[in-house]
Amino acid sequence: MGRAAGPGSRDARFIPYEAHDPGFGARLLDVLTEHDEELLAAYVKDTVSYGRLRTALVEQTRQALVHPVFFGSATTGAGVPELIAGIKELLPAAEGDPDGPVSGTVFKVERGPAGEKIAYARLFSGTVRTRDRLLFRDGEEGKVTAISVFDQGSAVREASVAAGRIGKLWGLAEIRIGDTFGEVPKAAEPSRHFSPPTLETVVVPGGRSDGGALHLALTQLAEQDPLINMRQDEIRREISLSLYGEVQKEVIQATLADAFGLDVTFRETTPICVERPVGTGAAVEFNGKGPHPFLATVGLRVEAAPVGSGVEFRLEVELGAMPYAFFKAVEDTVRETLGQGIHGWRVTDCTVTMTHSGYSPRQSHAHQGFDKSMSSTGADFRGLTPLVLMDALRQAGTRVHEPLHRFGLEAPRTRWERCCPSWPGCAPWCVRRGCGRPSVCWRVWFRRRTCMNSGRCCRG
Repeated sequence: MGRAAGPGSRDARFIPYEAHDPGFGARLLDVLTEHDEELLAAYVKDTVSYGRLRTALVEQTRQALVHPVFFGSATTGAGVPELIAGIKELLPAAEGDPDGPVSGTVFKVERGPAGEKIAYARLFSGTVRTRDRLLFRDGEEGKVTAISVFDQGSAVREASVAAGRIGKLWGLAEIRIGDTFGEVPKAAEPSRHFSPPTLETVVVPGGRSDGGALHLALTQLAEQDPLINMRQDEIRREISLSLYGEVQKEVIQATLADAFGLDVTFRETTPICVERPVGTGAAVEFNGKGPHPFLATVGLRVEAAPVGSGVEFRLEVELGAMPYAFFKAVEDTVRETLGQGIHGWRVTDCTVTMTHSGYSPRQSHAHQGFDKSMSSTGADFRGLTPLVLMDALRQAGTRVHEPLHRFGLEAPRTRWERCCPSWPGCAPWCVRRGCGRPSVCWRVWFRRRTCMNSGRCCRG
């Protein structure tokens, strides 16, 4: 939306482009016509006025089709007035019914002075008040104990926060970034804007006594950046993180040292592969039949699902066939067990269906209390489910998939032979003309490394 003059100095300033700047109009037209056929047709027939271009810019910005860029200086504040004017002109005003059902999403989580969680939430509908109870992820519930609402740039303590506003909520101990409450508009549903990390490493504390402190510190870092996906291997007693690269590892190491006083090292970074089922498999174990000691009946079917769909758990039995806590124990154990498949990698993109269920009702010997040797407990289902699931998974079979990077590359048409002479699968797929110079675009597929499963890896 303009250019920076004197960057890097205290005299830096932002000079916005004006209507009489022919270069800006041409670039604006080139970008906007990609999403507006009527504008392109009007340009072919005749000259398009700057006023119409500006109107189209506002419309496409509000639809997130284009993304205007402004420059500014954090030191001097140069460019801030132009940015504020651009926000008022280009971005849609927040709307919502404060009297409607509560609906919102959490986009940031931080810790207060006492270590308490503070959730930054945007409300789309309704009003959240102090002492209200909110339902969010997987039935989790929390009671709002305090609220601050942003007003003119700063957060002010209030008794409530209404639709169209952003507030800080205290008291939601289990809240995470991306959690929603109420019916969230489809356009505002959580979506992944970044590819997940393709590397992982193990964090090693400097001293034996630092294990608990390290886990707490990494838990807080994961609240701020869920993509690091902190996980603990209870068998090896190791903590692993997902990474994008070596620089991120250095940043985490420095943060742990500066903010938490922890000295840590990292093991070698390795690629993250996944397993996907290639067929369908089923298995069942019945209560009181077979070599297992568990008072439970569990039957599971594993089927391949579309790429990117994750893990879905379904019931093919009556929900009232046994207590809900037992169904919940099976589902939780299924998801936990799929963390390590046949070849040792996380299993994803599959549907797991519970086909059989059964339990021993609560009973005891005469004049005695509850006897778990005669009655089913959640532990029976948590113990039996992994055995059944792995049998079904072995029948279905899995294939290991290694990380695959896909990106677009644009370069001058006269130079494309030099840009990718040796990348396999690299081929031009379109020719784009803009700013007076023809260019070529490519779709490129690139494997960072090969997984340590010779002969069993598959791109994707």
